[in-house]
Amino acid sequence: MTEENALKLFKCLSDASRLRIVQSLMQGEMYTELLAERLELTPSTVSFHMKKLEEAGLVSSRKEQYYTVYSLNRAMLEKPLSEFAVPVPKQMDEQEKREEEYRQKVIKTFFEYGRLRSLPVQHKKRRICYEEIAKHFEPGRVYDEKELNEIIIPIHEDYCTVRRDMIGEGILRREGSQYIRVK
Repeated sequence: MTEENALKLFKCLSDASRLRIVQSLMQGEMYTELLAERLELTPSTVSFHMKKLEEAGLVSSRKEQYYTVYSLNRAMLEKPLSEFAVPVPKQMDEQEKREEEYRQKVIKTFFEYGRLRSLPVQHKKRRICYEEIAKHFEPGRVYDEKELNEIIIPIHEDYCTVRRDMIGEGILRREGSQYIRVK
């Protein structure tokens, strides 16, 4: 479902009269005059709301002699809310671009000539720095503690904190005195 259609649907359902119409249609098909009588609205008001409900895809209509009969599109109401929140591919590309720009800004701020100047206080920035350090390790390869420290020391002198935090973040896994890059 597109963002525009989701917005129409939620706007449509945010009106009390339309919500009452949907509740009435849950009982079965109805025509304008019957809905107007049940909900104590004028037929023209019901028609106005029905047009909005049809545009949102919640209701469909058909002509029967002189009347327009409305029925509820139950499939729309049975969809999980998560289907309406799916990002549009273009938005995903823009979001990924912004995230990558942010990553590069953090790396540029905290790294100088491949060396980590200081550990960021903010968790998200620290995580980015640890992911950058993890690029020096092969995924799945087993490193002993000495070998791991020899890789970390030229990047940051507090190799114990870096090693411990990378394990805590799930970037490294420790098995005894051996370490494996997970991601």
